Amino acid sequence: MTTATAIIDISTLVTNDPSLGEGPLGLLQNAAVVIDGDRIVWVGESSEAPATDNQVDAGGRALLPGFVDSHSHLVFAGDRTAEFNARMSGRPYSAGGIRTTVAATRAASDQDLEENVARYVREARRQGTTTLEIKSGYGLTSQDEARSLEVASAFTDEVTYLGAHVVAPEFADDPAAYVDLVTGPMLDLCAPHARWIDVFCEQGAFDGDQARTILTAGAQRGLTPRVHANQLTQGPGVQLAVELGAASADHCTHLSDADVDALAQGDTVATLLPGAEFSTRSRYPDARRLLDAGVTVALSPDCNPGSSFTSSMPFCVALAVREMGMTPDEAVWAATAGGARALRRTDVGRVAPGARADLTLLDAPSHVHLAYRPGVPLAAAVWHGGTLV
Repeated sequence: MTTATAIIDISTLVTNDPSLGEGPLGLLQNAAVVIDGDRIVWVGESSEAPATDNQVDAGGRALLPGFVDSHSHLVFAGDRTAEFNARMSGRPYSAGGIRTTVAATRAASDQDLEENVARYVREARRQGTTTLEIKSGYGLTSQDEARSLEVASAFTDEVTYLGAHVVAPEFADDPAAYVDLVTGPMLDLCAPHARWIDVFCEQGAFDGDQARTILTAGAQRGLTPRVHANQLTQGPGVQLAVELGAASADHCTHLSDADVDALAQGDTVATLLPGAEFSTRSRYPDARRLLDAGVTVALSPDCNPGSSFTSSMPFCVALAVREMGMTPDEAVWAATAGGARALRRTDVGRVAPGARADLTLLDAPSHVHLAYRPGVPLAAAVWHGGTLV
């Protein structure tokens, strides 16, 4: 006997390890998983599970890795209901709405920001998300960006410096000076608190040359690039991301054949954010085109107060299947293993010995129910680092 916990009578187990089960998802039927501390130590058929002190009966339900959300903007204050309402009444989305949140975020206390992030992290956890990347980007001063990163660091190790979200309002007439700030004093203050650097490479934000300057400066300080790329228009973002070895190019809505080829030939993950298209009535990314070309695809809700105010990965799985040409298996892989690839993590996004014990039990017999039953809260239990949350 051990102090480990066995989860038995799992109808369908998604391991994301083809050596353990069937297909790319490594599916096992009538399975069990044993966790000890914060790690998975055994995976196999339920009838062969080793004896443990503790046992959880899954009751014939499905178990999968906790969702890995590799793109979120949770450090903010304020509300943009009016903007959303106007947009749903016919006004198109543009990047300028970010500045509304900037004003509210600058005015908020650290405690207000921390409470907001805690609320959205709890919300995501309840829906099965166990790994979260969190960006800054609503401060746009050196001090406000640094404190945003410090707040984010209390909730995750996957912290991204996004001082280059848009040009700060006080630099509207001198964007070059703002790029100097982002790559100079602001970077100096923020780099110690972040793992990643990101830039919104888009009309209304930063062009290709500015994005290159910002990402290169971050890389010189040890931050790995990520890029908001090709969301609103075709542009240089995707190819720049691949050229600079970015971990991910996020959005990827408007792509040329050259963009797809670059992603297929590089190691940059295409992170698709269908909540943004849903919330802006925009064209969805063509996931089928990317997958058929051999591109690695991740999914994320892109939780932010302006263009995608959802923390629900199951909702995005359903959107990806219904609107983006993905199969249920592909969407679940993208929401788990794909997100792990986008964060360059091997310890999450899979259920295998040695991986973190991040697990989501569904109140359903199959992972396919995430797309089959859209909008239904299916997460019956969630383990984060071996702890039932």
